Amino acid sequence: MQRIKRLVKHIISRINVNLKPMGLDIEQVLMESIPFDELTKYYAYYALSIDHPLYFRFRESNLGGTYFLGKCDVDRSIVFLSDIRGDELKTKNTKVQFGEVKTELYQDEIIQVINSYLIRTLVHNHSRNPEIPEYFRILNTAAMYYSNIHGTTTEGVYLGAFATADLSVLHNCILGNYAYVQAGDLSRVCIDPGRIWIRQEGKYEFDYRYSPVTIEKYVSWDQNGELTGVFAKFLKGRRSDFLPVYDSLTASENQIHVPNHAFLSRYAVVKGDCIIGENCLVAQRAYIEDSVMGAGANAQENSFIVNTECADLCVVAHGGKMIYTKLGEKVFIGFNCFLQGTVDKKISIGAGSIIMPHTIIDAEEPVTVPEETLVWGYIANQNDLKNQSMSMAEFAKEKRINLGNMSFTGDGAAFIKDFQNRIDHILVENGARYDGKSHSRGHAQKTQSVSYNLFQPYLAGEKEGLFPTIVVEDN
Repeated sequence: MQRIKRLVKHIISRINVNLKPMGLDIEQVLMESIPFDELTKYYAYYALSIDHPLYFRFRESNLGGTYFLGKCDVDRSIVFLSDIRGDELKTKNTKVQFGEVKTELYQDEIIQVINSYLIRTLVHNHSRNPEIPEYFRILNTAAMYYSNIHGTTTEGVYLGAFATADLSVLHNCILGNYAYVQAGDLSRVCIDPGRIWIRQEGKYEFDYRYSPVTIEKYVSWDQNGELTGVFAKFLKGRRSDFLPVYDSLTASENQIHVPNHAFLSRYAVVKGDCIIGENCLVAQRAYIEDSVMGAGANAQENSFIVNTECADLCVVAHGGKMIYTKLGEKVFIGFNCFLQGTVDKKISIGAGSIIMPHTIIDAEEPVTVPEETLVWGYIANQNDLKNQSMSMAEFAKEKRINLGNMSFTGDGAAFIKDFQNRIDHILVENGARYDGKSHSRGHAQKTQSVSYNLFQPYLAGEKEGLFPTIVVEDN
């Protein structure tokens, strides 16, 4: 394992070049969290699809347990139990617009992961970087457990556990545990743990901050570098259900009916009495137990849906977790939300509502959210909704809001509209309204024709833990 240890030192040095001047020494953080004894346990796999341009290149890296789709290039990195999902990579000759300027891609877009450490991280493309539209680049970056890098190129960046970098361009930035940022082009910025920051220059700015005590309760680290807190406890009891799925090289038969135009990944877990609706998408590493997924609903990577009913067209974004919850039609559950009800303290979300990214509803009593409501922050009871929700119609009228720990300035109507447009984009891309015609096919239909190719690391010697150099491309 000598080469792996040298690789780790190399990654640390590259990240520290960027972040040590900002006061973060990444060495202690990574050395405490890297599971060296697990780096040889898992195969990696890449997806072959007739709907996505083919090119994979993996060099001098450990890729244990990671899934790759779309054109991907990994160099001198550790990408462990992660999902690198390039199903929306742009193709050659695509015209993209940045501000008032249009430019044309001279080649297919490709995801590049270089000098980086990603553990249980979701990477989804759709880059917003005008400097390099042909590359969705993750460079000199460390992303911790259950973080999301979504539509965000990163250079010299640290993401804490359950943090999300969304639709941004980040240079030399630090995101604390459970922080969420969607704020355009950022350089040398530290985002505090539990800060939810959404900014569109010249249009609006939304800012919410969890108390440090709350963040410590849900996301924290013990003295041995182990992830602790309510989120970790919830996941720990269910993570072992994925082991049989990844131990087998052959697909297991689904125990439930899956409609012709729906997709249930062979790398998802489905337990108990579940229903999967038409045009539904259940991605790899999603977990469904005793729950209903309505027509066109989707459960994205690292989502956990337990004793829950999702009506038609519901979107459960990456990392969304729900227990004893009922969702009305076209409800949006944002990144890393945590909605925890119980059998006698259920959560009900009205149709058309938006549960903003990184929202926690941990019910001490039954909680009911009315239809068409925007919800954010930390909610334990019905009364908490007074300071952490607003009808979307009322929010759209506002130019300035100060409510509890949240502040908003700008165009409320544009804020709501942008969220709704994004939800519609997700539904279209996922094929939620597929009508049997090719123009409405989405991920739920296209992914049915994917085949999975597995590869493993060296199991002994100096290269133990490293995967061999692999290049896969069209004939």
